[in-house]
Amino acid sequence: MNKADLIEKIAKDAGINKTQADAAINSVLTSVEGELKKGGRVTLVGFGTFSVGNRKARTGRNPQTGKPIKIAAKKVAKFTPGAELKAAVNRKK
Repeated sequence: MNKADLIEKIAKDAGINKTQADAAINSVLTSVEGELKKGGRVTLVGFGTFSVGNRKARTGRNPQTGKPIKIAAKKVAKFTPGAELKAAVNRKK
């Protein structure tokens, strides 16, 4: 499922048009992104938590030459699924 498919599904389920569904999705994504940029976290009970993690600097290898390269430390977005989402994914059909 891509963003267009999700917009179509939300529009149908909520009884709204695709423009409104697109605006709603964009609002959610912008809000999550904004909170993560501030270093915060977004928890959707039953679904999961979006947060920011730190990756330490490390040494890697260039796959073409085999020479060591330095990989800088950076922040990364993380998602931890909630208990209900985990259970739904693992349920047998």
